[in-house]
Amino acid sequence: MLNYFFRKIGCVTVLVGVVWGALLITAGAQEKNAENTETSVRVAVISFQPLTTGEGQGNTVICPISGIGYSCGKILKGAENIVEEIFVDKLHELKGVELIPSDKVQGVYKRIASESLKESLLKVLKKAGGELGADYLAVGYVYRYTERVGYEYGSEHPASVAFEIHLIRIADGKVIWRGFFDKTQKSLMEDVLQISSFLKGGGKWLTVRQLTKQGMDKVFETFPKLEQ
Repeated sequence: MLNYFFRKIGCVTVLVGVVWGALLITAGAQEKNAENTETSVRVAVISFQPLTTGEGQGNTVICPISGIGYSCGKILKGAENIVEEIFVDKLHELKGVELIPSDKVQGVYKRIASESLKESLLKVLKKAGGELGADYLAVGYVYRYTERVGYEYGSEHPASVAFEIHLIRIADGKVIWRGFFDKTQKSLMEDVLQISSFLKGGGKWLTVRQLTKQGMDKVFETFPKLEQ
């Protein structure tokens, strides 16, 4: 009788273990499936471009996306890469955003652009984004990028930067966000209204990269929530 009792307990224990193990496996599978369904929003970034006018053509350039004219200026060599890098760094801070590799993006865009010379830029960008499997595509332009001349606490010429970024939703080809920044740092003696901005820079004359970062933080205050 006692042996029968212990055998009974042993069978129940084994059964409970089997059921518990099955429950754990099921829960794990459900959790894994849930993770797999949480896909990231895919974003493609077209290489930023510097826009300047030719000699003797004034200082106004036209944005290829909006068609709006902007005052431009000198642009340091490679400035567009710096502005793009700062923009991409901000995108990396966003949760649920997957950036499509840059070399793949540029390759697809250049090919489609060369094949679609008679189509509008927005249509070309939409085509490229569709082929890349992107949900959104960003394109940016630099209109001015000059370094300060001087030091942190005394500058002969301040840093100056102007850039514009457009975010295009590939599903319908619409521009859903525009980030524009245009600033030449001024001293408090020149413009007391800039006290907040000047203090953000530690009360110092910023380098153009620092000014660009400050500007990127500013435009990202209106950056939309990205959804598939």
